[in-house]
Amino acid sequence: MKIAIPTNGKRGLNEDVAQHFGRCNTYTIIDENGRLLEIIDNTSEHMGGFGLPPDLMKKHGTDMLLCMDIGPRAIIMCKNLGIDVYLVHAKTVKEMFEKWKSGKIKKAELEDTCKQHRENQ
Repeated sequence: MKIAIPTNGKRGLNEDVAQHFGRCNTYTIIDENGRLLEIIDNTSEHMGGFGLPPDLMKKHGTDMLLCMDIGPRAIIMCKNLGIDVYLVHAKTVKEMFEKWKSGKIKKAELEDTCKQHRENQ
């Protein structure tokens, strides 16, 4: 299993988690045991590139996304691509993974998405 976490840079498990899924600098990819697999740059259209973040996740074989905030369109795209989304508030990749691994968080639904994005729909 591959788990993507939006991050601010390339410090692996010690990197700070980005506030929003689509506008992060990088995505840190780990496995279900918390081992670092890769760090990819956010080359989506949100960062001046092409494609949308969920497409980038799928291109890298991601099965799950752990993030602090996400818009409704992104969550729908992730679901359609078979990527499970969980909302987790944490400072670092390692902390976010540990919170997910504890099983005390729930899968994200549309009503859990970023309030600002829901109001702009």
